[in-house]
Amino acid sequence: MMRADTPDSPCIPSEAAANSLASNRSQPAAAQLKLALVIPTLCEAKNIGGLLVHVSSVLNPLRIPYEILVVDDDSSDGTGDAVLAIASDNPHVRLIVRKGERGLAGAVIDGWRQSDGDVFGVMDADLQHPPEMLTQLYAAIQDGCDLAIGSRYAQGGKTEKWHPVRKLLSTVAVWAAWPLQRARLRVKDPMAGFFMVRKHCVDHLQPQRTGFRLLLDTLVRGHIDSVREIPIAFGLRSRGASKANFRIGWDYAKLLVKLYAWRCGLRRWG
Repeated sequence: MMRADTPDSPCIPSEAAANSLASNRSQPAAAQLKLALVIPTLCEAKNIGGLLVHVSSVLNPLRIPYEILVVDDDSSDGTGDAVLAIASDNPHVRLIVRKGERGLAGAVIDGWRQSDGDVFGVMDADLQHPPEMLTQLYAAIQDGCDLAIGSRYAQGGKTEKWHPVRKLLSTVAVWAAWPLQRARLRVKDPMAGFFMVRKHCVDHLQPQRTGFRLLLDTLVRGHIDSVREIPIAFGLRSRGASKANFRIGWDYAKLLVKLYAWRCGLRRWG
């Protein structure tokens, strides 16, 4: 298996995975892996309608079974109504409203648990993740990868006009996570919020529900044997307010403590 931090390298699946992949390719599209793409939202009424239309326009030509689950944390700006308006004409779109709980990771987990998909995916609702890259992420999974990441830091990836302080904080967060990753599966962007993973790789997890960093938990404790980073251009939010705040940093610090303890053999933390 080639190192995962070579972004354009192919995943090299096991013989069983290769045979399964060959079987999938010989079957009709209806038998392909079903994608469950979760988009967590909190007050994203200005963005979600256009995003859902865009995502559907990318996924429909793939001719694969898929559903888009918008998991909304009881937004007060009409986000749910905007989703329902799209869902009335698009059978692939489903709205799940959570009341009394907030947090991106928890929203993603709740969405995945309400799906029968073979492949779980997640992307942000703020238009910073390019929907066009969903095609490449799904193709990587079909090729035998357990995990495919839309990476800002793989060769060819980029971030658009980030403030220097944001760049510094992101760099520190990545380096803090570096020792946690398995050597043969280390990736350059373990903080990404845009990825797909095979369901069986994360079915056993009970991730931390607060915070944003579900991918890091998946990399450290998931049953992951192969991963591919696909470079993306991470855009700037044009509408709506960012959810980044001190609480997000605090949740990340707690996640690091939990995962370092788990790495040291304190399995009760898992």
